[in-house]
Amino acid sequence: MKDKVRLGRRALFGVGPVTAATLLASSSAAKGRSGGSYAPTFFTAGEWGFINAAVDRLIPPGGDGPGGVECGVPEFIDRQLEMPYGRGAYFYMSGPFQPSAPAELGYQLRHTPRELYRLGIVAIDGACKQQWNRTFAELDAQHQDVFLTLLETGKSGIPGPVPGAFFAQLLDNTKEGYFADPLYGGNRDMAAWRMIGFPGARADFTDWINRAGQPYPFDPVSVNGARSK
Repeated sequence: MKDKVRLGRRALFGVGPVTAATLLASSSAAKGRSGGSYAPTFFTAGEWGFINAAVDRLIPPGGDGPGGVECGVPEFIDRQLEMPYGRGAYFYMSGPFQPSAPAELGYQLRHTPRELYRLGIVAIDGACKQQWNRTFAELDAQHQDVFLTLLETGKSGIPGPVPGAFFAQLLDNTKEGYFADPLYGGNRDMAAWRMIGFPGARADFTDWINRAGQPYPFDPVSVNGARSK
């Protein structure tokens, strides 16, 4: 099981093709697991339950690093959606939009990230209720895995471009939150940085310029000067 988690995590972070099936290796659910005491400001209680459950399946706990929930990824996403990014400040939102255009042409929906999250969660919970009479967060881990796989492969049965775009957005934001500077809410205690040996925002590496291949021995530092515990 640990080996499966490690392989799935490498796929998630860009080594090889990413599929939901390879990401979802842990059998434990988010229920009862603490993501800290953060209270969301954008997400409603129901949406917050979805985000925690989905992030927990995309980056499960165990293996060679912390899980997404314990690393604070849901907090990162909530905070980002309350910032200009969440309101589409960095997106081209004037149209015309071509939802069927190839992915390399960029985002092709009129929805801001905030709107996409709202629409995506409603659509997914509705589909889960129709099929299993439960919201996504109320499903067991196995059924959550199945539905995430269907979302990623475009086989969820939910019409329109929103489900696929939402899954891609959620996956991107989950990876960003896992490795972002803790200043932004994710990567709690720089655990993800410590997992990969990333030194963070240290100001001076001149003593290590000519030590290629040698592990960096010091703990990471945040942009604001905070140090890993």
